[in-house]
Amino acid sequence: MVIAVRVRPGASRIQVGGVYAGPGGPALVVAVTAPAVDGRATEAARKALAAALGVRPAAVRLRSGAASRDKLFEVDDPPAGLGDRVRDLRDGPAAPGTAPQNPPVPSR
Repeated sequence: MVIAVRVRPGASRIQVGGVYAGPGGPALVVAVTAPAVDGRATEAARKALAAALGVRPAAVRLRSGAASRDKLFEVDDPPAGLGDRVRDLRDGPAAPGTAPQNPPVPSR
């Protein structure tokens, strides 16, 4: 499964959630505290995305966008319901009358 991501480096805390109207369509916003230097923000985004999706960090790899804030990550062997989880993080819960939730990702 391929996930479009917009990385926000240098944020005050790690957070996965929200939507960004990216060049290829809607992208999941991943805010990381790491700076955009030497791939540190990309690596932090990969780990934060894995934690938010409940998969091993090794199962998430960068497909494109190493030098861009707009990235494509690929999840190997995605578990059932992963598409729904991504959609909930990006667009908010599907239930009517509820606000989108952007849960913070625990630091490791």
